[in-house]
Amino acid sequence: MTTTPGPGSGPTPGASLRAPGGALAILAIAQLIISLDINIVFVALPDMASSLGFSAQNLQWVVSAYTVVMGGFMLLGGRASDILGQKRVFILALWIYAIASLIGGFAWSPEILIGARVLQGLGGALLFPATLSLVNSLHAEGPARNRALAIWGGAGASGLTLGSLAGGVLTDLFGWAAVFFVNVPLAGIVALLAWRIIPIGVRAAVRRGFDIPGAITITAAATLAVFALVQAPEMGWSHPSVLVGAALAIIAGIAFALIERRAADPLVPAHIVRNPNLIIGSIITFLYMGTFGAIPYFMTTLFQTVLSFTPLQTGLAFLIPSAAIFVGTQIGGRATTRFGPRPTLILGAAVGLVGTAWFGLTVASGASLLTWVPGIVLSGLGQGIVWTAMWVAVGTGTADEEQGTASGIGATAQNTGNAIGLAVFVAIGATFASGGSEAARVASGAQGALTTLAALLLTIIVAALFLRRRARPPVSG
Repeated sequence: MTTTPGPGSGPTPGASLRAPGGALAILAIAQLIISLDINIVFVALPDMASSLGFSAQNLQWVVSAYTVVMGGFMLLGGRASDILGQKRVFILALWIYAIASLIGGFAWSPEILIGARVLQGLGGALLFPATLSLVNSLHAEGPARNRALAIWGGAGASGLTLGSLAGGVLTDLFGWAAVFFVNVPLAGIVALLAWRIIPIGVRAAVRRGFDIPGAITITAAATLAVFALVQAPEMGWSHPSVLVGAALAIIAGIAFALIERRAADPLVPAHIVRNPNLIIGSIITFLYMGTFGAIPYFMTTLFQTVLSFTPLQTGLAFLIPSAAIFVGTQIGGRATTRFGPRPTLILGAAVGLVGTAWFGLTVASGASLLTWVPGIVLSGLGQGIVWTAMWVAVGTGTADEEQGTASGIGATAQNTGNAIGLAVFVAIGATFASGGSEAARVASGAQGALTTLAALLLTIIVAALFLRRRARPPVSG
């Protein structure tokens, strides 16, 4: 049944909208933009440093500013989608992205560029949960939603590839500013199309207040936690900034818990976190990014240091895992529809475990890309299968008008897992690194990190065992 919302209103809670054919394409392109921006700046960093006068210490903030702000504001962005309307927040986020990218392209100093990345991170924190919640609320729970999430996930995988490729091509041809300017027409066009094509979406039928104290404390807690985790590998785990950041994150987290117990309209309603599929699904997103999420870092160093690939060749080499991940997302969508999230997650994690272990064991100085391909492909297939199934789990059993909050919880877990996982496995790689040449040290370090990572993929299998087969959407309130 199709619900036609009136001006300024949303459909009744739990109602499913039939999305027009172009809506999913727009949402998939938005996910591609988010993924594109994760990798596109890496290749351009040396040119940014020489052009704008970045110091070695400040240059990392071109990446960290985006990661910290996006991770810190994700839950707030998800709740904003529920209260203000998914479509409104989606379009607002795209315009923030476009304006931030324009500022970044014209940046004349390190401070301006880092400020633009902060604004981009805010746009991403609003865009990701708004996009995912629209996918979930516009497609009924079950086969339709599973197919939509497979397409959405496949677009994300494509974005990672295009980011690596576009970063190399655009920087070589037009300079570092082009990696920012490319986002402007993409985000602007998608925002205009979304205004015409995407239904108004779903929001709470009862007007709710915005839990400002809860929003401030959880955003501070998440931002400080991500800051500490991102900076620890660079500064050291005992650095005062890292320790103070971690301590303040804990204090803010405790304050948030106390505020939520008394809030009339809590940022995270208690009945949402009582949904076991959301909680287990979010744990799996944390484990996914804490393990699989570190693999691209080691691939990049292996391609460029061990195989001596240029940035463009590295981008082309990333076509292999990205194609495998794309295929995996489609397999994950079909398998989830037929068997459910639990067996699909176990299958995907098992395939990823075998592939990652295979890749890790074949890594060695003097090896060729062909030696690594079977492991890379199997690992990518496993990643894609898990990716689709875990987001199905996150959205299962949550009412349509609260999908933004659910998406924000899952996305916050994802970003935190990525920060922790990368820090941990870079440290593990440094422990295993040995040999006389740089290539030998990189290869031995990557082998130790990847084989350890493969073993830890068992945690995803264990977590999946606790998922329920099916859950009914709860009554909101």
